[in-house]
Amino acid sequence: MLWLVVGLGNPGPTYAGHRHNVGFLVVDELARRGGARFSPVKGIRAETADVRVGPPGVDQQRLVLAKSRSYMNETGGPVSGLMSYYKLEPSALIVIHDELDIDPTQLRVKLGGGDNGHNGLKSIRRSLGTGDYYRVRIGVGRPPGRQDPADFLLSNFPPSARTDLEIEVQRAADAVEFLVQNDLERTQSQFNS
Repeated sequence: MLWLVVGLGNPGPTYAGHRHNVGFLVVDELARRGGARFSPVKGIRAETADVRVGPPGVDQQRLVLAKSRSYMNETGGPVSGLMSYYKLEPSALIVIHDELDIDPTQLRVKLGGGDNGHNGLKSIRRSLGTGDYYRVRIGVGRPPGRQDPADFLLSNFPPSARTDLEIEVQRAADAVEFLVQNDLERTQSQFNS
């Protein structure tokens, strides 16, 4: 089966270490595991990498890993373009993103649901006309004190959180690989913390 796995983030080195870019980190890890490199897709503001997951043969799953080359709030256009290009239904889409309402070092996998104020998810819903796709939600926690959530998300992870971040990126990549080879219920049982 073919899956589109989209990591949410903002393009460019300025945003690379931001909390809002944790989705990019996970698809980068999946590409690294599969020995693949990202390359631009002609006519779509995205770059993709192609990997296979699982034992060789009939049950092997093909993942098209994707990162938008648009900003977070315009992600829907590239995602919709890739869905059309590969002739996929939303049931073959996995979106990896940061989540303010989940504590750091926590992970949740789910199908569908609301956008919870996340501009990337809102943009995807507008473009696809549905929110019924898989999500791997990586907890970044709430901002301290009265810090604006947008400022918090557009700031780097502190050095003290680097080890935990690396572990969560690995776990999120593991969750994606597990999900495409199993079902949602087993994946939630294994990875939802």
